[in-house]
Amino acid sequence: MKRLVLAVLLLPSAALAHPGHHDEGQFLHGLMHPVGGADHLLAMVALGLLAAQLGGRAVWALPLSFVGAMLIGGALGAMGVALPAVEPMILASVVILGVLVAMAVRLPLSALLPMAALFGAAHGWAHGAEGPGSSLALYAAGFTFATLALHLAGIGFGRLLAKGLELRVLGGGTALAGLALAVA
Repeated sequence: MKRLVLAVLLLPSAALAHPGHHDEGQFLHGLMHPVGGADHLLAMVALGLLAAQLGGRAVWALPLSFVGAMLIGGALGAMGVALPAVEPMILASVVILGVLVAMAVRLPLSALLPMAALFGAAHGWAHGAEGPGSSLALYAAGFTFATLALHLAGIGFGRLLAKGLELRVLGGGTALAGLALAVA
């Protein structure tokens, strides 16, 4: 198991070590960024959980709002445009999304979509600011694909748990994990 984890962690650098594979390495680097940080991972899965809990249009509208704003935030981060309070906003996204799931809050989409977009822009800014100087499009494609996969995983878990107590407990655990990251 340790070898598998090590191999996955080294995969992007292994791709960069071979001539002619620089672009593929940037895609893998982008792919690994959202799953490499607990804050990104938790927020993106929690958004999927919330979307599944709400159902209807929220299942596609919340992830698309997040991802669309994430791409804009990523471009701003890559260009070096300052965005205030990015890290606190990322941590807030984990806590707030977790609390919304835990409490089974049913806010209207008109309130949730701008919130998802704000959170997405903050996450995207972090991705873009920490990204490569070259092959930015492939890097962005990687973090976009990973983000969508995490949202879909959250939607899948949410549907599997069928809006029961387990889903709310998972949301509460996400919020607590976010608080733990904030004080760490």
